[in-house]
Amino acid sequence: MLEIYKNKKVFVTGHTGFKGTWLCSFLDTIGAIHAGYSLEPNTIPSHFQLLNSNNISTIGDISNITALKESIRQFQPEILFHLAAQSLVRESYKNPLNTYQTNVMGTLNVLESVRECSSIKAVVIITTDKVYENKEWIYPYRENDQLGGYDMYSSSKACAEILTKSYQSSYYNLEEYKKKHEVLIATARAGNVIGGGDWSTDRLFPDIIKATVDKKTTKIRNPYAIRPWQHVLDCLNGYLLLGEKLLKGNQEFANAWNFAPYSFESKTVSEVAEMSRSIWQDIKIEYIQTGNEYHEANLLKLDNTKAISSLGWKPKWNTEKAIEQTVNWYKEYYLKGNLLTYNQIEVFLS
Repeated sequence: MLEIYKNKKVFVTGHTGFKGTWLCSFLDTIGAIHAGYSLEPNTIPSHFQLLNSNNISTIGDISNITALKESIRQFQPEILFHLAAQSLVRESYKNPLNTYQTNVMGTLNVLESVRECSSIKAVVIITTDKVYENKEWIYPYRENDQLGGYDMYSSSKACAEILTKSYQSSYYNLEEYKKKHEVLIATARAGNVIGGGDWSTDRLFPDIIKATVDKKTTKIRNPYAIRPWQHVLDCLNGYLLLGEKLLKGNQEFANAWNFAPYSFESKTVSEVAEMSRSIWQDIKIEYIQTGNEYHEANLLKLDNTKAISSLGWKPKWNTEKAIEQTVNWYKEYYLKGNLLTYNQIEVFLS
């Protein structure tokens, strides 16, 4: 599995971010040659700086199309994974202009850069589980359900999906594959991804860990919100399997894909917090009932049937295992100074 990436040139946007650093570490493990383009990491500590990778890294803004094009042109990749994004819901309310500039125009810049790089044969655009018009129902959303978005983050990502589909229709039409072009594009939707090395604001595990390290109590809002929690490696394994199909020229895979845990695995925020506390007893939790300043969905599930039946992907780690691996990563880092990133990848692949 994933042997196709051995010595394959892979370009990653957003390589300094949470998912991006794990993806690059995953690519290291399976023998790929990779380069990245992203802003400087904006957290201290930073998973990117802790890993201290010697792979090609360009620090730049996805909004700077000239710099982005040049970085891609110099590397001449065969496949591109686009992860660069403004990925926080609450931040999107505070700064909608930057959110749209990054998530929509940034995606446009990536697609335009692809058009000018003949070496690229496959593109995976990463969006989010929040691209769907969320009706707060128990039914898990399927890939052909209506796109939408209440908040700026969700709607910007839905726009990126529509933009990608339009680019595919206009420039990389599947009926013209191997006749007028040789590029296959797909989008990948996943959310509530957890794992070590994330220190972003307004995310459950970083909030819990930062409070625990400071010997404080984590105050948790929305304790009854239900989410499909999954480990970052399960999510990335899906992206890589999808990329593999595109690299092999299987054009039936050039469309949208959900990567999510089984719907029965969904847990409330409070359940996840209590599981975390059982693994690291220093964790202290307080649930607070306050009026939300910003709207956030309470119920969201994705249907993973298509990825399981057609792509051959399935979640390897259930929610409990994902939480255990995540908490243990931070525990090992803070108590012993060890990074479990590559060790956990090896365990996952075994």
